[in-house]
Amino acid sequence: MAKIEEKDTNTRVKEEDKDEEYDEHEGKVGLKRQVTLLGGIAIIVGTMIGSGIFASPVGVLRQTESVGMSLIIWLLCGLVSTFGALCYAELGTMIPKSGAEFPYLYDTYGEPIAFLFSWVSILLTRPSSVSIIALTFAQYAVQPFFPEDECEPPSAILKMMGCVCVIPVLIAFVNCISVKAATNVQVVFTAAKLIALVIIIVTGFVKLGQGNTEYLDPKVSFQGSSSNVFAYGIAFYQGLWAYDGWNQLNFITEELINPYRNLPLGIIIGIPLVTIVYLLTNIAYFAVMSPDEMLTSSAVAVTFANRTLGPMAWIIPFFVCCSTFGAANGSLFATGRLAYVVGREGHTIQILSMVHTSYITPQPALIFTSILSIAMLIPNDFDTLVNYFSFSSWIFYGLTAAAVTVLRIRHPEWKRPVKVPIVLSIVVAVISIYLVIAPIIDDPVFGYLYASIFILGGLIFYYPLVYKGYSPGFMNYVTVFFQNLMAVAPSYYTPPEEDESEEENRKEDELSLKDL
Repeated sequence: MAKIEEKDTNTRVKEEDKDEEYDEHEGKVGLKRQVTLLGGIAIIVGTMIGSGIFASPVGVLRQTESVGMSLIIWLLCGLVSTFGALCYAELGTMIPKSGAEFPYLYDTYGEPIAFLFSWVSILLTRPSSVSIIALTFAQYAVQPFFPEDECEPPSAILKMMGCVCVIPVLIAFVNCISVKAATNVQVVFTAAKLIALVIIIVTGFVKLGQGNTEYLDPKVSFQGSSSNVFAYGIAFYQGLWAYDGWNQLNFITEELINPYRNLPLGIIIGIPLVTIVYLLTNIAYFAVMSPDEMLTSSAVAVTFANRTLGPMAWIIPFFVCCSTFGAANGSLFATGRLAYVVGREGHTIQILSMVHTSYITPQPALIFTSILSIAMLIPNDFDTLVNYFSFSSWIFYGLTAAAVTVLRIRHPEWKRPVKVPIVLSIVVAVISIYLVIAPIIDDPVFGYLYASIFILGGLIFYYPLVYKGYSPGFMNYVTVFFQNLMAVAPSYYTPPEEDESEEENRKEDELSLKDL
């Protein structure tokens, strides 16, 4: 467990005084601290519970080849996510900047590694995350019009619906106009997805009570388990995709009220909750469907609903669409902050580092991420996106987890409001090495080579554009044009207060409940 250290009490600056837009910073705009503890938990839970639990069970089962081992993988994925998030909690309270891995890698390994992370994340992994969620949204949105026993929905229809999910008219629009609106949307859709999962879990356990335990009997559930150790790497990819989002609060640390307290609390509450829900949901699936039925299903939750809910089966696809929409909202919310922070450090074009002068949101970064998400959605499918997303992501997850150990040795004097056992850092780093190598050994396709070339290819751009600081002359005109078009301004960073009194924490929790 993480240890939260006590600190001296300081007088907190009022948020109204801290969030002045222009006076103290000469025309610059700063993001406001307005994401509460409840909002933070909603971002974690709402982003993690998105498309994965409604799509990944098939991929996990396909690789493990048994019900028992698939449940073990789901449990282990929850533990790995919790360990990784606790490592991030130490880093996030020690280096309280938005952008998740970027500032941690920058301060630990230097600018080149941080640039490679931002290069891969902004152009590949984070937009693909939104695209994967959008594809699942599309699959469930069109499923009622294409009954699974009759025909499969055309690929073109799925991708068109996926584009509708991520275009600025919907998610990006909400994120661009208001941080509070985006977090409120997240809370509402988190509630919707929990309703869907509660329906599935309760229905499944009713079936268990009626004696449908054939596939969950410990004597038979592990029969036929895959003996290929490296095949479990892909199973972890599919399962960990469902848990993706465990690091989302670290992307928005600069907008989180009292991050020293609410960042670790959000993690400690959110991720174990998701792990329990995922395990119960998978048990419910196997109480209704056989492994063979699951492997042939294009939308597991729809198959489940058709088997159990009769004329009310439409409820599940509806709530799944709400779930995936909310997850896409949370993913875009966090990803936009990464592009914003990286732009502020000079690693991308300057316009991405700017904030809207009225809405106080990183509008250019959000729109840029939405466009890339649509571009990645069109040529790819679900499994391809998940595998390449996971391969690229776990390279940097491992490096970031190892940063806990590196910084303990290099800078033992740095303040650590949250301090985790060092063994967690080592375990996550070792697991990440396995997750990067195992899928390549099991299925050495060229896609992994292309992903590796893309990652290292970022150095070609780093040397002239960042290290040497070269900028084409016309970029000044481009920046001014979009700055005027979008009404955005350069931004500044406001460090958080180091402590809040118990009374202030209580008031903030009351505010969270009112938001709900």
